[in-house]
Amino acid sequence: MGEILTRDDALRRRAVARALGRRFVFTNGCFDVLHAGHVALLQRARSLGDYLLVGLNSDRSVHRLKGDGRPAQDERSRATVLAALMPVDGVVLFEEDTPLELIRDLVPDILVKGGDYAKDQIVGRDVVESAGGEVVVVPLVPGQSSSALVEKLRQG
Repeated sequence: MGEILTRDDALRRRAVARALGRRFVFTNGCFDVLHAGHVALLQRARSLGDYLLVGLNSDRSVHRLKGDGRPAQDERSRATVLAALMPVDGVVLFEEDTPLELIRDLVPDILVKGGDYAKDQIVGRDVVESAGGEVVVVPLVPGQSSSALVEKLRQG
């Protein structure tokens, strides 16, 4: 089971992975309403390395990005669910709208995002690639969308 980490804890985990020569994988998102697409992304991300850290948008960040009524679950609940998933080693919250600062601090070996992003649109791609790391885009699972699920629930 993974851990909910402070930013400093996450940086320490990264330092340990680097010292041991382990591949450190990072992905991020709101993970507001967890669905099969999220699970597939996390499983694929974890398969690419030795440690998977998930950057999680804070409640304020989700609200700015998704609008009124979001997040559907508070950040503590979202972090707890993510940390309980087998592929996830750690979860760290970030307040910004993007994880760029966190990626700059961590410089993961592998940065993973879902297929709704083109590689050249992925925040932090330049940081990771310039350090010799890899950016991986995982195909979306058809029919899986948090926004669509939230809307479906609202309509009953």
